[in-house]
Amino acid sequence: MPLPYRYLTSMMARYNGASVLIDCGEGTQMAIRKKGWSMNPIELILITHFHGDHISGIGGLLLSMGNAERKEPVTIVGPKGLERVVRSLLVIAPDLPFELHFKELEDDVETFEACGMKITAFRVRHNVICYGYRLDVSRAGRFHPELARENDVPMKFWSRLQKGETIEEDGRVFTPDLVLGEARKGLSVTYCTDTRPVQRIVEMAAGVDLFICEGMYGGHENDAKAREKKHMTFLEAAELAKEAQPKQMWLTHYSPSIAKPDPYLDETRAIFPETHLGRDGKELDLLFEEEEEES
Repeated sequence: MPLPYRYLTSMMARYNGASVLIDCGEGTQMAIRKKGWSMNPIELILITHFHGDHISGIGGLLLSMGNAERKEPVTIVGPKGLERVVRSLLVIAPDLPFELHFKELEDDVETFEACGMKITAFRVRHNVICYGYRLDVSRAGRFHPELARENDVPMKFWSRLQKGETIEEDGRVFTPDLVLGEARKGLSVTYCTDTRPVQRIVEMAAGVDLFICEGMYGGHENDAKAREKKHMTFLEAAELAKEAQPKQMWLTHYSPSIAKPDPYLDETRAIFPETHLGRDGKELDLLFEEEEEES
């Protein structure tokens, strides 16, 4: 539930001028405004499931975007039944000045491209249908002019091939691999909430730069409640991270009973040392490896 000192859980990823929002509970647009960010660049909204604390703010958010004279379409992704749920919430905003496109998830794992990212939706285990999401930004290999010359690639095509185009001329097909080296390490974020621990989370969080995971309850004293409510404790999340080995994990989606999550951190870090507490407004700039070294 939203509290006077804590907003509901959501995440925004910003890349190349576009924004991707995961979940939109009550007050999410206020959290975005407090952060000093704009809602207008939001091109994609990913909904994990249809509990109110994850979707009830979407009507107000879209209405505010419409009042800001947005014209470009917005795509919303979520479990089957998504369009019906969102349309019901949009009774308060019947005449948005932009189109809404819906993608309803049905398979256990679905992958699609959007906003320059590969996005993987994966089914987790809650008391309603619920998905986690992994966002990947790929990075092509370095351009090698000597490789282009060796493969007899006309210089006029070099720039286009670097951008990933495939070009055909005079019966010959030119592909990016004729001028580029092996793909370099990209960037990756995995986000999951409202779930029991399942192996699929480990698979989807394996080696990512940032793993954001629910920590509904603190220590072992809440094991029974976590099982009953289909949530996780800090310690269960840490066990997932220990197996997946992301660069770091942020815990979020705390129970209202956890006013201060800090006392549970030492025990959690004993399992996975790179555990950090999520807080309102917390942000991280993810950089490609060479950029990290330069900074």
